[in-house]
Amino acid sequence: MTTTALPARTALLALTTAAFVTVLTEALPAGVLPGMSASLGVGESAAGQAVTIYALGTALTAVPLSAATAAWPRKRLLLAGVAGFAVANTVTALSPAYPLTMVARFVAGVAAGVVWALLAGYARRLAPPENQGRAIAIVMAGIPLALSLGIPAGTFLGGLFGWRSAFGVMSAIAVVLLAWIAARVPDQPGQAGGRVPVRRTLAVPGVVPVLAVTLVFVLAHTVLYTYVAAFLGHAGMGDAVDVVLLVFGVASMAGIWVVGARIDRALRTLMVLSTILVAVAATLLAVFAGSPALVYAAVALWGLGWGGVPTLLQTAAGNAGGDAADNAQAMLVTLWNAAMAAGGVLGGVLLDAAGPASFPWTLLALLVPVLAVVLGARRSGFPGRS
Repeated sequence: MTTTALPARTALLALTTAAFVTVLTEALPAGVLPGMSASLGVGESAAGQAVTIYALGTALTAVPLSAATAAWPRKRLLLAGVAGFAVANTVTALSPAYPLTMVARFVAGVAAGVVWALLAGYARRLAPPENQGRAIAIVMAGIPLALSLGIPAGTFLGGLFGWRSAFGVMSAIAVVLLAWIAARVPDQPGQAGGRVPVRRTLAVPGVVPVLAVTLVFVLAHTVLYTYVAAFLGHAGMGDAVDVVLLVFGVASMAGIWVVGARIDRALRTLMVLSTILVAVAATLLAVFAGSPALVYAAVALWGLGWGGVPTLLQTAAGNAGGDAADNAQAMLVTLWNAAMAAGGVLGGVLLDAAGPASFPWTLLALLVPVLAVVLGARRSGFPGRS
């Protein structure tokens, strides 16, 4: 984008912040879990369901809400979603009781479903056709920023002033973001003709392969990422979890930068390379878990490969969906969250049945069908040209 597109860049950065708020709201309980459980009078496993109920709210409502609001102006819908974060995080910060906290977390998940289904399509509309993939990459940079910077900062703040202060700051960020969106983000019309049936969206060539890759790739990634602390303990690096996650986050930022620079010309190639990089990382972790240097190298490759995957999949879904792009994005969001929940469950089963050494092998095995579908969808889904 040229300097004449500066207002669009300002709008894109607002959408990046929306992605940042969405991911940080989802994952923040993991960083303040002991304080939450003690304050609410429940065990840490029960407090940890704050993440599960959030994902459930997103998975259950993204598609129906996208269909029901298809004709709404996009700016009004985005403001409603961010307002949902402000309300839900405020209630979470003030809640004296566990059930009320869980209700607030479910509402936050609903808001996430609204926002996630919007972001990629909104970003595409703010950029000229030759830069639409790059625009999505800018917005999706909010994901690794939240994971590599936001969660550590929120955890530090929670340790200093209590977990409620961290959610209070999140509410304040959402309020500032509402004003930013209102002032700087141009409105976009809703979908012409309103609601597009789910069956019609699934019948569009390329949509099903993209959704299938999303489901399996996210499942594979989540199995290892959710239990990375357990794996590192098995590898004798249990005291280096924070450093490993920092390496992963920095590498993810590099990955999304590379994808943003090339996605509009080489989406298929980038998707293949991302899958191969994560597969190589899984192989290194499986075979050389006893070598800290190789573990760090593997984690860097994992982050480099994974960092651009959300952008690649959202761009592929939007390209394949055409007139039904918003519906395709909502389905992607639903499957993404379903895969995250399933990955947590599968990882727990593997941990009990086969131990943490099974995680990288499982990741590698699941990437085989991912690569096969990407390679097979050369005409639609993951074509050579976006």
